[in-house]
Amino acid sequence: MPSASVLVVDDSATMRALIRHALSQDPEIRVVGEASNPFEAREKMKALDPDVVTLDVEMPNMNGIDFLQKIMQLRPTPVIMVSNLTAPGAAVTLAALEIGAFDCVAKPSARDTMFQALPGLVKEAARARPALERRRRALRAQAAPAAAPVQVRAPAMAGAAPIVVDRPAAVARSGANYQMDVIGIGSSTGGVEALLQVLADFPADCPPTVIVQHLPAAFTGSFSQRLDRVCPAAVTEARDGEPLRRGHVYLAPGGERHLRVKQGSQPFISLAAEEAVSGHRPSVDVMMASLAKAFGRRAVGCILTGMGRDGAQGLLEMRQAGAKTLAQDEETSLVYGMPRVAFEIGAAEKRLPLGRIARQIFA
Repeated sequence: MPSASVLVVDDSATMRALIRHALSQDPEIRVVGEASNPFEAREKMKALDPDVVTLDVEMPNMNGIDFLQKIMQLRPTPVIMVSNLTAPGAAVTLAALEIGAFDCVAKPSARDTMFQALPGLVKEAARARPALERRRRALRAQAAPAAAPVQVRAPAMAGAAPIVVDRPAAVARSGANYQMDVIGIGSSTGGVEALLQVLADFPADCPPTVIVQHLPAAFTGSFSQRLDRVCPAAVTEARDGEPLRRGHVYLAPGGERHLRVKQGSQPFISLAAEEAVSGHRPSVDVMMASLAKAFGRRAVGCILTGMGRDGAQGLLEMRQAGAKTLAQDEETSLVYGMPRVAFEIGAAEKRLPLGRIARQIFA
C-alpha cells in the first residue's frame, strides 16, 4: 500500500521520467502527477493534494524559488528541490532550504546512481507533512516581537522575489562573562532555516562555536557566507589547523573529512579524512565527542532538527563530561529525529522551541 503520493515538477521530460522511475522502484511511493511548469503544478497540487512535491530549481515562466515561496505561504507541503551541485546551483538551493524546502537532491551525472537517496527522502518528507503547518505556526508565535526583517535576494536568480528572514537582537550582550569556553551545534534536515534563526541571536563576541550541518561539499562555503550575513559574530568554513577564537563561528566543510576540536597551546580545528560515523561525514557525533574530551563542563552542546540519530551519542558524552546539553523540541523541528533520540537516551537536559535555544545557550 503506497504511503507517499508525489507530484514531480520539472521542465525536462527526461528528468521527470528519471525521477518517476527512481520513485516507482519503491512500493510505498506513488507518483500521482507530473508538471512541466509552476502554473501547471499549482493546478495539480489543488486537484491531487500530493504529500510531497519534487521541484526543479530552474524553470521557465516562474523559477523554483518563487514557486516554493508561494507553496510555503499558501499551501505548506514538503518540497524536495532538484538542483545542480554547481556553485550557482548550491547558492540557489540554499535559498530554497532557507525558505523551508525539506531537502535537496543533486541532478545525476554520468557517474551517479540515479537518485539513489530520493525514495527515502520522499518517505521521510511525507511523514513530516502533518507537522509542517503546526511547526510554522509555532515558529511564527515564537518570533521575537522586535525582530527586524531583512531582505536577501537569492544569488544567481535574476528576478527572484526577495527572501525575508527575521533577525532578532542578540540575546546576550557583547562583553558578557560567558560560562562556557566553546559551543557545539549539530543539525541536518531543516537545519539551514534553524541555524539562520539561532545564529542571528548570537552576540558578536560569542565563545568559539563549531557547527556540523549535513550538506553536500559544494554547499557549505556558500552557507557559511549566508550565515555570516545574519550572525553578529564572524562565520567561516572551518580550515584544518585553525585556532579557535572568540567571536567566531566555524562551519564544518561538507565532503570527506570529520571535524574535531583539539587542545594545544590554543584549541584548534582538526579535519581528518576517515570513515563515516553514524552514517555521515562530517559527523555531529565526532565533533561533539571531541568537545567533551577537550572542554568537559566548559562547553555547551545543542542538537537541532534532522533525520536519524547523528549527534545523540556525542551529546551524551558531552553531558557525561558535565557540559550543558540542549535539543530542539518536536513542535518546531522540521524532522524530529536527531533531537528525539538525543532526549530519549538522556543526552539532552532540556528540549526547547527554536526561538528559545540561543537564549538558553547563554543563560
